[in-house]
Amino acid sequence: MRISVIGTGYLGAVHAVGMAELGHTVVGVDVDETKVAALSRGEAPFYEPGLDELLRKHVGTERLRYTTDMAEIEGCDVHFICVGTPQRRDGLGADLTHVDRAVDALAPHLNGSCVVVGKSTVPVGTARRLADRLAKLVSSSADVDLAWNPEFLREGFAVSDTLYPDRLVLGVSTQRAEERLREVYARAIEATTPVVVTDLATAELVKVSANAFLATKISFINAISEICEVAGADVTQLADAIGHDERIGRKFLNAGLGFGGGCLPKDIRAFMARAGELGASHALSFLGEVDAINVRRRERVAEIARELAGGHLIGRRIAVLGAAFKPESDDVRDSPALNVAGRLQLQGAHVAVYDPKAMENARAVFPTLEYAPAAVDACRGADVVLHLTEWREFRELDPRELADVVAARNVVDGRNCLDAAGWRAAGWTYRGLGRP
Repeated sequence: MRISVIGTGYLGAVHAVGMAELGHTVVGVDVDETKVAALSRGEAPFYEPGLDELLRKHVGTERLRYTTDMAEIEGCDVHFICVGTPQRRDGLGADLTHVDRAVDALAPHLNGSCVVVGKSTVPVGTARRLADRLAKLVSSSADVDLAWNPEFLREGFAVSDTLYPDRLVLGVSTQRAEERLREVYARAIEATTPVVVTDLATAELVKVSANAFLATKISFINAISEICEVAGADVTQLADAIGHDERIGRKFLNAGLGFGGGCLPKDIRAFMARAGELGASHALSFLGEVDAINVRRRERVAEIARELAGGHLIGRRIAVLGAAFKPESDDVRDSPALNVAGRLQLQGAHVAVYDPKAMENARAVFPTLEYAPAAVDACRGADVVLHLTEWREFRELDPRELADVVAARNVVDGRNCLDAAGWRAAGWTYRGLGRP
């Protein structure tokens, strides 16, 4: 099929090359000339495992091209809207400016029979509003359906999630739109990927509901870790025990510094805001505490660092291992690691940060922090070492070798994934979250 992808940020860039890999002819459109130029060279403007390899495979062939010219989408059978929906400046709802602009730019170039498919995460009711908007903007010769097909990409696994999704949600209002989307995803469907066909509103709610549930699960175990700390219990053992219950499961029960990134924090806040607009704010009031628990974890790590530094941070040197919000990513949006680093600097500490992939993005957000060329350099002379992003490189650090470069052997494991016994055996004071 002939497919266009409007917006080539994280979602759009991955989706476009994924569609090409699935055998479609794809054109990706973006207003950012620098981004389009990079993608056209086969270079992703962000780090995502496996993405550069797929780009080099398909860019320059008839399968995939990138452009800033919206006119090049004419004649496509399916148009995916993949633009960002950032948090509004008021800190609550989603900013739909990019979505509306994409629809307005797309409409004049729609012709024949085609389907416009939203993939961006939006407040419920957006699809219906956009359908009405398109009906007014497209020419009388165009026969356009609107559908919603939410994305469920995990950063670090986005390529495989696109090619081998664990489910497909097709929000449609016509049989033709469903048939067209089934054709787009024919290979995945043939591989027995579950398909859930819904109305537009349900499809919009699926993504935000999934993110709200995951955020709630993470904050639940972090709330329990607060109890474990005062009770002298071990939250990692507790999570293992309750995770054996198949109704609960072990995934997303890793207590620690909490969640960040460009999805969970903004999506739960936008979900609460939309519920309020619909007159159902009480239904999601618990998400306010989910958000608060997540913020408290950051405060707790800073508090432990201050305790280990002797009760104050002025003049103390703190090593922060990690800047990305999660491993296998260079995304620092709402990064818990950088948030903690910034808190410590404001309290007078000298903070040195190292991350395998996110250094450039971190510098753009926090230019006043020190950035070290390697983990051992960040730790040199440190009074406290903070492990805040669970990169494999950090998990494999030798505590005996690291002991030779620090000023004091204090480590805070903000992700509860270091070998506590090994670090203690090497003479370190080890502190985890929710662990004795």
